[in-house]
Amino acid sequence: MNERLDEILRRKQELTARLADPELAGDANRFAKLSREYAELEPVAEVAERLKDVRRQIAECREMLEDEGADAELRQMAADDIRQLEAEEKALRERLRLLLLPRDPNDARNVILEIRAGTGGDEAALFAADLFRMYSRYAESKGWRVEVLSANETGIGGYKEIVAQISGAGAYSRFKFESGVHRVQRVPETEAGGRIHTSACTVAVLPEAEEVDVDIRPEDLRIDVFRSSGPGGQSVNTTDSAVRITHLPTGIVVTCQDEKSQHKNKAKAMKVLAARLYDAARQAAHDERAEARRGMVGSGDRSERIRTYNFPQGRVTDHRINLTLYKLEQILNGDMDELVDALIAHHQAELLAQGEA
Repeated sequence: MNERLDEILRRKQELTARLADPELAGDANRFAKLSREYAELEPVAEVAERLKDVRRQIAECREMLEDEGADAELRQMAADDIRQLEAEEKALRERLRLLLLPRDPNDARNVILEIRAGTGGDEAALFAADLFRMYSRYAESKGWRVEVLSANETGIGGYKEIVAQISGAGAYSRFKFESGVHRVQRVPETEAGGRIHTSACTVAVLPEAEEVDVDIRPEDLRIDVFRSSGPGGQSVNTTDSAVRITHLPTGIVVTCQDEKSQHKNKAKAMKVLAARLYDAARQAAHDERAEARRGMVGSGDRSERIRTYNFPQGRVTDHRINLTLYKLEQILNGDMDELVDALIAHHQAELLAQGEA
């Protein structure tokens, strides 16, 4: 452990010196990369520095305790200090173990969020709108930006499908466990008999791909343009501004018609296509690592039911970690931290258990 701490502190000093080098200012990409590494390393280095300092103080106190010529009162103070410092040392070691867990390289990325109505017809579409509102409010509470890339509305306030980008530092790290089937149990507003219906939506959370991640060749694309469709009014264009992009090698199809400009619709569709291709490649590599897969919270499979929102009982249950919270209204209003923190803690515990196995 001591060697690892020294390595971390040496790397922090090296990064500090390199970031202060005036020659680096001319290379924006290199500067950004080193800045990200420094930002990730800094909290680890802070704990490492404190841990080394605490261990130094413990050694000094033990020397005083073993000095028979020292004043009895000072020796007692040293004994008291040792107890406090050893408790702090234990807490710092646990904190460091968590900080040194293998990092998901996508954690700092922006998110492409896709929500699709499943079984349940109009009620499922309304639930899709509820989920999008929940995620939007949660993102806004973190100071992240939400931009709708594509939406297929039902005309009664629901969505058959909605795709959005969530931009902000660490967005993927907080959203990545949301992929899967979300189930709702409630009495629909249109249900005169008052019977509880069960509907479902599928959520996919993809890390936004950077240009260097995915090589999309123009010859692999078929791009079709057409007039947008919708519930009516100003949202329906009279020009061919909607864009449908088909990636021929994989068969992935992305449609965008939210903007009045064909150019803007194409740019948004390309962003979603890149994220889906990156996610597909990432998932293929993930499937090959069976050991790593067991360390995830659930499989991340879009067909896996991960959470139930029960309105009559006012509860939300996450089936992967057997957590039930009786704060349905608060969660749907974006107060998701308790839920997300529990999922992250469970994931970290799984990783720690793997490391000890």
